Amino acid sequence: MKAIKVIAVLALFVFAQTGFSQEEKSSTLIRNVNVFDGVNEKLQQGVDVLIEGNLVKEIGKNLSAGSDAVVIDGGGKTVIPGLIDAHWHTTYAYTPAPVLFLNQGDMAEVAIRSMTGAEQTLLRGFTTVRDPGGNPFAIKKLIDAGEYPGHRILPSGPFMSPTAGHADYYGRSEVPRDKSYTNYWERNMMAMTSDGVDEVRLRTRDILKMGATQIKITTGGGVASEFDPLDVSEYSVDEIKAAVEEAENYNTYVTSHVYTDRGVRTSIEAGVKCIEHGFFVTEETLELMKEKGAWLSLQPVFVEDMTWDNPVSQAKFEGIVEAIDKVFPLAKKVGVNLAVGKDHLFGPTTAIQQNEYVARLGKWFTPYEALKIYTSENARLLEMSGPRHPYQDGPLGVVKEGAYADLVIVDGNPLEDLDLVADPEKNFVVIMKDGKIYKNTLTKTE
Repeated sequence: MKAIKVIAVLALFVFAQTGFSQEEKSSTLIRNVNVFDGVNEKLQQGVDVLIEGNLVKEIGKNLSAGSDAVVIDGGGKTVIPGLIDAHWHTTYAYTPAPVLFLNQGDMAEVAIRSMTGAEQTLLRGFTTVRDPGGNPFAIKKLIDAGEYPGHRILPSGPFMSPTAGHADYYGRSEVPRDKSYTNYWERNMMAMTSDGVDEVRLRTRDILKMGATQIKITTGGGVASEFDPLDVSEYSVDEIKAAVEEAENYNTYVTSHVYTDRGVRTSIEAGVKCIEHGFFVTEETLELMKEKGAWLSLQPVFVEDMTWDNPVSQAKFEGIVEAIDKVFPLAKKVGVNLAVGKDHLFGPTTAIQQNEYVARLGKWFTPYEALKIYTSENARLLEMSGPRHPYQDGPLGVVKEGAYADLVIVDGNPLEDLDLVADPEKNFVVIMKDGKIYKNTLTKTE
């Protein structure tokens, strides 16, 4: 019995030292701030924000709270919604490539790196991500339970391609492959190959069973993968339709990795609702996407962001970067539903670029437009998951009454200076998710 008591005391001590213990007080009053609600360009000036539990209770002037409330003096700084990344790989972002591609690690290492990485992502002000590939299911479970700090996750589970596609990490020496065999990373739901309508249906159902909020397939070539040049088409129309039908039966949707205009058009015509990348899409196909209410999920990637050891991947990467300056203005001109994310891979030391990507949008958008994309617009894409959306207590991506209390206080006005968002360590003085304070350099919580 004494041993049990000692262990319990030690556990409580360790949990307390993290700084992320559950806040005992259920309400927070933020005084004297200017609020960007995620939708409207005009700030609400000099208001208070009252949070009760995990939701925003009221926004107005001279609000009051109970004597046990945490009170923060915002000092005229700017409140924005917690940022949302529409394309963030929780289990790939912080895992070095050799761990996965050269089998120098295992799923335990991936999980540890990803769990600690999720805390870092949250402390950059990203309170929610849509995760289009990997296995973050256990990480999401522990974060949602409040056991570990991290961002909200809408997981796709393993991204799925046919043999010789973007998710095929079998070697040439394994051809022809025994289809009764799956490799280590497939068994651990990091990536998945499936061939033929029946197998596509089976694997889609497997992934939904694991808790996917949307399904990710690949219908065109990829950079990191060895056997598929960017110009190839992956999956037949019937196979794409099979994945779409199974997702729709589960009241959610399919998103697809593809770059070429042909691949984008084929995917949309087969029922895919979101395109990841699509850098070579034409205006005509964007008009089709707009007509069908589909989404384009882009990434403002620069050539210096990543260097690939494989010269084939390096050449592919440089090819897609050239298209960035064309696709963003074209998407804006057409008015297609537009989401943006980082698609960060294999670089724990460069993950800070996640915030830099927000500032990069200033090349094509006003600060207001950029922040709206990274808050309420990305949140609209998340709502495509319908009843599979795991966060149903209130809306995300906005600061308004009844919304989730996911917010950031910025030292300055990012609607005037978007570069403020690029340095969260310096300029994000308060970070709150689900009504809990994870960073506060303004005042001590009472």
